[in-house]
Amino acid sequence: MSTNEISRNPLADGKIDVLLRKFAVPSVIAMLVNALYNMVDQMFIGNFVGTLGNAATNVTFPITTMSIAMALLIGQGGASKQNLELGAGNKKKAETAVGNMLVMGIVASTIITIVSLLFLEPLLIAFGSSKQVLPYAVEYGRIIIIGIPFAVLGTCLNNSIRADTSAKFAMISMVAGAITNIVLDALFIIVFHMGMSGAALATILGQILTCCISLTYVKRYKHIKITKECFKVEGKVCATICALGLAPCINQLSMFVVQIVVNNLMKFYGARSSYGEDIPIACIGIVMKINMVFMAIVIGVGQGTQPIVSYNYGAAAYKRCRKTYIAAAKANIIISVIFFILFQTMPQQILAMFGNGSKEYIEFGVKCFRINLFMTFVNGMQPLTSIFFTSIGKATKGAFIALTRQIIFLLPLAVILPKFMGIEGILFAAPVADLMAFILVIVFVVYEFKLMKKSEQVA
Repeated sequence: MSTNEISRNPLADGKIDVLLRKFAVPSVIAMLVNALYNMVDQMFIGNFVGTLGNAATNVTFPITTMSIAMALLIGQGGASKQNLELGAGNKKKAETAVGNMLVMGIVASTIITIVSLLFLEPLLIAFGSSKQVLPYAVEYGRIIIIGIPFAVLGTCLNNSIRADTSAKFAMISMVAGAITNIVLDALFIIVFHMGMSGAALATILGQILTCCISLTYVKRYKHIKITKECFKVEGKVCATICALGLAPCINQLSMFVVQIVVNNLMKFYGARSSYGEDIPIACIGIVMKINMVFMAIVIGVGQGTQPIVSYNYGAAAYKRCRKTYIAAAKANIIISVIFFILFQTMPQQILAMFGNGSKEYIEFGVKCFRINLFMTFVNGMQPLTSIFFTSIGKATKGAFIALTRQIIFLLPLAVILPKFMGIEGILFAAPVADLMAFILVIVFVVYEFKLMKKSEQVA
């Protein structure tokens, strides 16, 4: 690829604000759609199955989180490799990255599916399921697991399609799947009374549609051409993809671990409170799903920066990398403040979207929103910064930032605080961890910006 060809790529010289809107808006919509898959299921289940159904989707959710983690490891890693190579003028290497990414996605998702189906009941019990919830969780989980290969492959392709500057196409494929999910949820649950099975079936059919639409793009790439040779697996390429995708993967795996620990803590301390075992698990599940909507938006903004930052870092245009991060940070702060106000002023109304419950259910649900999500106004910075470091090829820093909030800070606090505060201590652990992670992020970004400025001076 010649220098003139590279310069014609809009990532090299387009206005940052325009590029960020172009990539972030479709990415946000795609991430929102992904979050809606689980939230819509839970809304229908809460209203037509009940509290036990809500709890069942929560104890099943770690399996979904694991598959998302794998999709991000491979998909975001592959997209970052794709853009870094294009920015450096290495078209063939970018093509090989995409081909290897697709092979990795198929193999990894198949392994997760087989293992999850073979050990479903023991996994659900380990994830915090009670005896009352287990039948609902098994019914839902057996079907959801079948859709994992389609969900993973669709997510990998979406990341690569956005990296190819076709964010709108990626968005359309995700929206088509989400609309299908919502329509089929209503049909299977309300009309055919299929309960948990209906919700799960609606979800995987939506995922299959998204995957199929995304696959049609393989022959339509703008900046690369996918051939049979691209699918020849190269160890070094796969290792680089995994390294670049490690940060978002660790972020999801951290959520996976936290979900399991928190579910079991809620079960343990809930049984020793007036709320019982199942109400805390159902409520924290709803809070996590709603928070996923917020996180989907701020992560979507972060993903929107990935093609711009990766390409320009590969081309040594460090000033454009900084400007992109700052523009995205401003957007995420505004979004975070809006959601903070929403979570603090309307928790009961949000809870009501997932069905009615006892006085204890409403009381604990409101506590969950107001305490657990108290630091929402700073929570947009950590995922953005993790993606930023991944995009510039500094996977270790990105991975460490991804670990801070969930594993390094939240888990110890969630275990320690309830010993002194009871079940409310689990809720207070989250805002304390959020604040600590935010402070650390600021330190890392300031230092990285200084390094970039020094590199510019040397050049």
